[in-house]
This record gives sequence, C-alpha cells and structure tokens, in this order.
Amino acid sequence: MSRSGTATVPVGAIRAEHIWKRFRPDRQRRRVADKLHQARRYLQGHRRPWSWALRDVGFALEPGESLGLVGTNGSGKSTLLKILTRVMYPHSGQVRVAGRVGALIEVAAGIHPELTGRENTYLYGTLLGLTRADVTRRFDDIVGFAELERAIDRQVKYYSSGMKMRLGFAVAAYLEPDVLLVDEVLSVGDASFQQRCLDRMREVLAGGTTLIYVSHDLPTVEATCRQGLWLHQGVLQAHGPVREVLDRYRRAVEERIEHTAGADDPVRLTSITCTGPDGAYVQSNEPLTVTMQLCSDTPAAAVLHLGICETPGHPILLLRRDLRLPAGSFPVTCVVEHLPLPRGSYSLWLSVSGHREFEGAGRKARALDLLRWGPVANLVVAGPELEPAPVGVVRAAPVLARTHWDHG
Repeated sequence: MSRSGTATVPVGAIRAEHIWKRFRPDRQRRRVADKLHQARRYLQGHRRPWSWALRDVGFALEPGESLGLVGTNGSGKSTLLKILTRVMYPHSGQVRVAGRVGALIEVAAGIHPELTGRENTYLYGTLLGLTRADVTRRFDDIVGFAELERAIDRQVKYYSSGMKMRLGFAVAAYLEPDVLLVDEVLSVGDASFQQRCLDRMREVLAGGTTLIYVSHDLPTVEATCRQGLWLHQGVLQAHGPVREVLDRYRRAVEERIEHTAGADDPVRLTSITCTGPDGAYVQSNEPLTVTMQLCSDTPAAAVLHLGICETPGHPILLLRRDLRLPAGSFPVTCVVEHLPLPRGSYSLWLSVSGHREFEGAGRKARALDLLRWGPVANLVVAGPELEPAPVGVVRAAPVLARTHWDHG
C-alpha cells in the first residue's frame, strides 16, 4: 500500500522526497497580563517563530535494503521515523511506504497498558493487517524471544520498561513486516538481549524486509546496515555507503568537540604520540605506548582517563590513572602490554578530573573537569580483521588491558 502519494512502489520500498517538518515552540503558562500582551503582539503581526525539525530531506530504499540513521540528539531522526509511520505528517513533501510497517520507536509504542501481553500481540497483528491465525502461528516465537512465558497474560502496565521493550521488539520483528523501523530503544535491554535483537534484524533482512535502524552505537549500525544517512539539525549531511557516512559523522563530532574545548582548562595537553613496538606502527596484540605532555596551572590530586573509541565519546578500551599533578609542564607515559583491538581506525580521548573540597560537616567534594573529555589523537591499528566478518557484537563494557604508567 502506498502512502502520501499516487505513484505505486514495490512492497517494502520507501520513497521520501523533499520532506520538511516544523514545530512551534512549546507554550508556557502565562499570567493574564502576559496573555493580553501576547494577544496584542499577535494582532500587530508578531507571530511565534517556527522551529524546523527537517529541512528538505529525501532518500529512497528498495525492498530488502537496510539504512542506518545517525545524528546527534535533536537532529530529526525520530521525527523522520514518525513521519514514515504516519504518527505525524510533513509540512511539505511526499512519503511513500509500501507494505506492512513494524515500528519500535518508543519503548511503549503501540503497547496498551491495560491489555495483557497476549492481547497486545493480537492487537498489533490486527493493525498490521494479519489474521488471528497468522498471529497464532508466530505467537510462541514472539513469547520465547521476549522471555515473557510467565508474564504474557499479565497486564502490560505491570511490566518493567525492559519487559515492554522486549515485547514490543518481538512483536514488531516476528510478525514479518515488509518494513521494520527501530529507534534507539534497544539500550533498555541488557547486552545479551541487544545481541539477540541485532541477530533478529539480520534475519528479517535476509528474508527481504526493509530496515531503518537508528542508534548511537555506530559499530552495530555499520555491521547491520548497508547504507547510512546522517542528519544534523534537520539537514541531510550525507547519504551513501554506511562506512563512508559513519566516518564523516565521527570526524564531524570529534571536530565539534575539539572546537568547544577551550585553552582555558586548568590542565592542557601540549603534545601526544602513539607508537608500537620499538617506535614502529601500532599493531594488534602488541605493546602500545602513548606519550603525553601535560601542563597544569597549579598542583593538584587528579584522575586521568584515557580511552580508545570507535563511537565518539564511548570507549571500547578505557584506562585510568590516579596521579599528583605538579605545577607546570610534565610528561605522562602509558604502555598497554597487549593491545586487544582488531585492525581499524580509532580515536584517542582524554580527560583529567580533580575534586574541590568543601569545609564543614555533611558537605561532599565535587568533581571538577581539569581537562574536559574529548578527542586528542587518531589511532590506526594494523592487524587481523575481526573473525568472523563484522557481525555487530554488542560490548557490555570496555575491554580491559594490562598497563604500565610513568609520569613526572
């Protein structure tokens, strides 16, 4: 079935052309005098300004293709998904989505709290145009995937947020939609369930379902999707092969953070180098030496965090060191005995934090950013690829490594 347009498209295809969407600022409660003043300004031609959430966004997906939608918070990703599902409509432009659409945009999206998990499953299937027999045929798989065997006949209002998310994803993914839209909701579940969700998304892709996946976890986006689309403040910045789009997005995020990190921090990084064995290039499972030169305005007790990131700001390897900062310039060297990372391009992030101590009983010390968390260097690692080929493995926490530190 085609939406918002007369041209037919194949089942599972998506066409979005010149999409614009705007909102007015939220109304605030006002006193009577303020309301009269606002009404007078309205009559004089002063209108509340519009805020554009999407600006001339367009893309096309064929049946069975996958698109990773990335961007910072507030960039318009969820708004675009809601337009594709007809939860809201664009100010201008055309959207055509052919076939049944399964969507998991919010944890409780499409789930009625007064109904049981069983009743919600059948209701969702009916909304997708399936018969009761169709839903019954898939019902055991849905319940088993969501791990709700003991709670399926309980009202959803008594479910935890994780249970709601598991039910919503299982229903959306197992009722065989032609188009599956998944927003950043999988973070509610644990690492094991996230991995199973990613595996299920690859299964529905293999079955011909079209996928749009929104996530801040860039490695899983790269492993799951073939295409990428990057939005920033409602404007399409890049659309193409997922690796190219994510590389551009990572660089932009890191450059933006570097620009906001001023030179007025109490601690400053003046130089940094990363070398492998005997000063050569960095390799997997070989020693990595990071040599930094820091400058501090005053002596202080501090904690240094050094992270290696694939996704901006989210380290997959995080190193921590307590140290005593002297006044002036001093070196810090960190040696990772065996770098536990596969071949690839990474970014090195650094922060230094201290504590401001308060006098008086019952008052606690407050953490201070002496050097704000941000990217400080690029790191290229030589070595083997991941085995098997990238599958989007979820990391529950940063990996650990043995290290040696030396600081002046």
